[in-house]
Amino acid sequence: MFFRQYYLECLSHASYLVGDESSGEAVVVDPQRDITGYLDDGRNANLRIVGVVNTHVHADFVSGHLELAEATGAWIGFGARARTEYPIRPLSHGDHLRLGEVDLEVLETPGHTWESISLLIRETPHADPYAVLTGDCLFIGDVGRPDPAAVGGVSAQADELARAQYRSVHSVLLALPDPVRVMPAHGAGSACGKNLSAELTSTIGEQRLRNPAVRPMTEEEFVQRVTSGQPAIPGYFGVDVLLNRQQRPVFDPDTDVEEMTGTRLFEALGAGARVLDTRDPEAFAAGHLRGAVNVGLDGRFAETAGMVLPHGEPIVVVTAGGRARECVLRLGRIGFDTVAGHFDATDGFPGEARELIESSERFTVEDFERLRDEVTVLDVRNAGEREAGAITGSRHLPLAELARRHTELPPDRPIVVYCAGGWRSSVAASLLRTHGHRDVTDLRGGFAAWQTTSRSPRPCTSPGER
Repeated sequence: MFFRQYYLECLSHASYLVGDESSGEAVVVDPQRDITGYLDDGRNANLRIVGVVNTHVHADFVSGHLELAEATGAWIGFGARARTEYPIRPLSHGDHLRLGEVDLEVLETPGHTWESISLLIRETPHADPYAVLTGDCLFIGDVGRPDPAAVGGVSAQADELARAQYRSVHSVLLALPDPVRVMPAHGAGSACGKNLSAELTSTIGEQRLRNPAVRPMTEEEFVQRVTSGQPAIPGYFGVDVLLNRQQRPVFDPDTDVEEMTGTRLFEALGAGARVLDTRDPEAFAAGHLRGAVNVGLDGRFAETAGMVLPHGEPIVVVTAGGRARECVLRLGRIGFDTVAGHFDATDGFPGEARELIESSERFTVEDFERLRDEVTVLDVRNAGEREAGAITGSRHLPLAELARRHTELPPDRPIVVYCAGGWRSSVAASLLRTHGHRDVTDLRGGFAAWQTTSRSPRPCTSPGER
């Protein structure tokens, strides 16, 4: 048997290539949108990709099922309850996908979504199970969240899905033998659960012992656990659910994007293009195009860009060091295909752009402490981070919710934004400026710097610190 896991750190996304080396047949499970790795590895192992399986309709990335189907002629499989614009192979509980001797048994595991499935892999039809690909049902260290609550669906379904998740975890997956490897679709950092581990593989037995989300508890306790305290969800999740159901254009990662001269840059800005500056926060603060949003490439770039940019509008990306193609690729993974061009600011901006360039301030902890009584302090971390400690008196708006909730901030006071380490705060501060909050700065080094330099954290308990 051929078995390989692919992991994208920036999206915390795991996908899989499973094949039978004697028959030469293979399937890809939960593929990313740029499919070159699967094609190359399949070719090198003399495997023909005959099928693509999505364990559910994904929200946090655009799946590469259409790209693989076009490139290989593969069929596309989903749980039988999935509804799509393109033909699919419906997969029901107990179905078997045979790749020569390798056997993939379909397990219906609804809860994250209604159509969610897992795949139990055996090297031969009667062998002990080798692994179970659990999608977003069972993670290492956690379980998946009920999806309608995550992407703005009917909230009443969250309770029903959570109950289905309880049964899927306890009656289906935990009923498997302890040695079976657990191989989920996501790892630490994903917004699809609260406490995902950085480990990329485990076993049923290890999860039974160590995963607090699957310890013995009543169904009511489980429902309460998975429907509360989840991280804020990026706005693009709802968009990607629709894209993954649609017969959309396929993605070509080799498509060239225009390198803009100063003149073309001004024309694009005059036509209303959004500016996404992908340089690091310090370079951005030193000088950037007015109205630009800063999301550095050296971070959770695509996910964060999806939080702060509207989908479908033309984007001009500012890069440095020749990283434009990387930027376009990573945006394409979440379905942002409207990059109109790029400008490389390695050597700065053209002289004629002088009137469009501005700088922004970043406070040190010492600067902040001198002025803290005169400013609104804004925490843009997720709720779980804040529970461990926060700057006294700070307001809380998670970054993923900031674009739609920024009007909750008082308009007549300067704002100082902080996050964990100073990367997200630069994103948030730049976003606030685009929404008309002009007196905004952020805390260099974030909460970690404040905690080290100023004082120890304390939990937020008073109404004024929520």
